[in-house]
Amino acid sequence: MHLIKDCPIIITKAAFKAEEFIRKKIELFTKDCDPFYAVDLEDICNKHVRWLTAMPRVTPHYAVKCNDDILVLKLLGFLGAGFDCASKTEIKKIIDLGISSDRIIYANPCKQSSYVRYAKQVGVETMTFDNEQELMKIKENYSDAKVVLRIVTDDSSAVCQFSMKFGADLETARFLLEKAKEIELDVIGVSFHCGSGQMTSQAFVDAIKNARSIMSYGDKLGFDMKLLDIGGGFPGNTGTDEYFTEIAVAINRALDEHFPVQSGVRIIAEPGRYYVASAYTLATNIIATREMTDPATNEKKLMYYVNDGVYGSFNCVLYDHYIPEPTPLKKDISGKQYTCSIWGPTCDGLDCITSSTCLPKLTTDDWIIWKNMGAYTISGAVQFNGIPFGKPLYFMAKPFWDNVKQAFEQRPVQYTRALKYRMNSECGNEVEDEMLPWEDLEDSILPSILI
Repeated sequence: MHLIKDCPIIITKAAFKAEEFIRKKIELFTKDCDPFYAVDLEDICNKHVRWLTAMPRVTPHYAVKCNDDILVLKLLGFLGAGFDCASKTEIKKIIDLGISSDRIIYANPCKQSSYVRYAKQVGVETMTFDNEQELMKIKENYSDAKVVLRIVTDDSSAVCQFSMKFGADLETARFLLEKAKEIELDVIGVSFHCGSGQMTSQAFVDAIKNARSIMSYGDKLGFDMKLLDIGGGFPGNTGTDEYFTEIAVAINRALDEHFPVQSGVRIIAEPGRYYVASAYTLATNIIATREMTDPATNEKKLMYYVNDGVYGSFNCVLYDHYIPEPTPLKKDISGKQYTCSIWGPTCDGLDCITSSTCLPKLTTDDWIIWKNMGAYTISGAVQFNGIPFGKPLYFMAKPFWDNVKQAFEQRPVQYTRALKYRMNSECGNEVEDEMLPWEDLEDSILPSILI
């Protein structure tokens, strides 16, 4: 394997698993102990194919807030996804990639007035609302906007619940439609969000039924209700394929019942963690250790300090209720396990990644890896105490690269629909030891993607 300084994407001869890629990187750069992510771009491509296969009627609009990594945005834009943006900054990031404004939904029900004016300036017409004051704000700042009414859902089974903050109940929703009619603002559909990390498919089914009721009322008032946004909440961790399929089956049935194809209603969704959670594996280095003895039980307990923490990549522990699972990279260790805690590198006692887990005895400079770290990690990280968090290192097999390399050109690219169905068959699963050096790839695009 050859890594060239400042090259963000490593092209491999065949598919690598994240752990294998991490080992290769560490073997090559033994003195580089900074935390880093191994980002499997093929995983994101495969997730897109899986989505289109499971829910062909539902166009994904990636939730930028989940992970705003610019290369992920470029790749998803090339694959044909739309984008769910929640602020001026997120909208600008997508527009600056050369992606058309009609592929963006401004899905924040409570927006700053200047952000609404910016959306008008760049042509982002579609935006959500859930209260009368927001309606009046949009009318004043962007009277030609196409607005989408967000309704409340039962998100009690979700990891992160939103209904206490956003969404109109059904009675209020009908009033808001009447108000929009009165002030001549164009309502084009209904949206909802069943909560991030939704644990039951029934929440989607019930919300789709309620959306049908409100859209029918809007049709009676004279609106052309032709958009349904079913939000996010779809699982993305490794091992959740079966649950995702269960949700997709339930959604498809509900859509066929309440929004059949002949209704002409366009269906979109706002998946975030679904696309990126499993693509990112974080590698952290142990910078210090301590041994403690529990005075009550006389049990030896270990404390490991690693070079990324809750102010950095592990902010998901605080904000996303995530419980990360540590795995020692070193395999030649005894089978004995110890109760231990894992701490971040800052001077704050809050910086605890996990207060109790079981690991073998490790030493300074050993590595711990953390899978499923792509969602709500980088996007919320800061360099508290001046300590950097993990930086991404991307990898992709040559067969995949040949299909998607246009995504990383500087110029805007056109979406090719046929691409969506080619990828799986062209990516081998056999792992080879050697990775192609970049200088051996005769590809004029490579120099243009240096960052």
